[in-house]
Amino acid sequence: MKRTLPILSAMLFGAALPQAHEAAWLIRWLVTWMLFAVFLRTPLSRETIHRSHFGLLAANFVVGFVAWGLAGWWGGDDVALAAFFCGITPTAIAAPVIVSFLRGRVAYVTGAFLLSNLAVAAAMPLILPFVLGRPTPGVFAQVARSMGGIVFGPFALAWLARRIWKAAVDWAGTLGNLNFGVWVVAIFLITANASHFLRTQSGLAPVVVLKIAVAALVICAVSFSLGRWIGGREFAAEASQSLGQKNTTFTIYLAMAYASPLVALGPTFYVIWHNLWNSWQLHRQGRPP
Repeated sequence: MKRTLPILSAMLFGAALPQAHEAAWLIRWLVTWMLFAVFLRTPLSRETIHRSHFGLLAANFVVGFVAWGLAGWWGGDDVALAAFFCGITPTAIAAPVIVSFLRGRVAYVTGAFLLSNLAVAAAMPLILPFVLGRPTPGVFAQVARSMGGIVFGPFALAWLARRIWKAAVDWAGTLGNLNFGVWVVAIFLITANASHFLRTQSGLAPVVVLKIAVAALVICAVSFSLGRWIGGREFAAEASQSLGQKNTTFTIYLAMAYASPLVALGPTFYVIWHNLWNSWQLHRQGRPP
């Protein structure tokens, strides 16, 4: 409960204080800090990549396209695109952080994060014109710049710190509570940004918005469940988190840039659903046996 209550409170305050969206630029730096701490404790190697990672990567694409097809049949083009952007979204930048709170194997989720983000980012310039029905120039360059700063920057700094100061690996253990506080602030800002977005969009059809919210919820449940199945007994929790907790900031940007604000509601609602599930997992993990 000591970790569940702060997460839920951050979401409630974020929903109630949409004006905090003006500080949303901090999210990038908060996530960068959390990744630096994760990389300090978990060096990557060839052993980091497991064969089940490729199953998770395939599931990313399959869920995206299946969701696109089914949601199009159920709710029309906007719901289909919203569902596609939910399903295709790669592993969240903060997924290794949540797994560290759950006392799972961070290296596995870090490998899934790097593999899925690189693969989806590389594939997007080919996929987006197909699902949107028009060319989407500049996607690859934008994604490459974003990945370079957010992911490889803290990775390089952590590697350098480990090389120069052998005791640096112990810093991550002492930063556990600080990292959780940083994550709570990030959730507050993400929710405030989503709340501002919803409040400032006029002319949205309530039925379409509801269908997008339901589609995002179903995709969230399917992703966490399918990930658990792909991970098997050895990596059930880690694979579930890798496929279920998604880098929605990435696809919200793509939806806003190449589709519409209405379509961007898909990954925006997904933010709410996967953070609610994360709070429940942290609550359950914290209960006495």
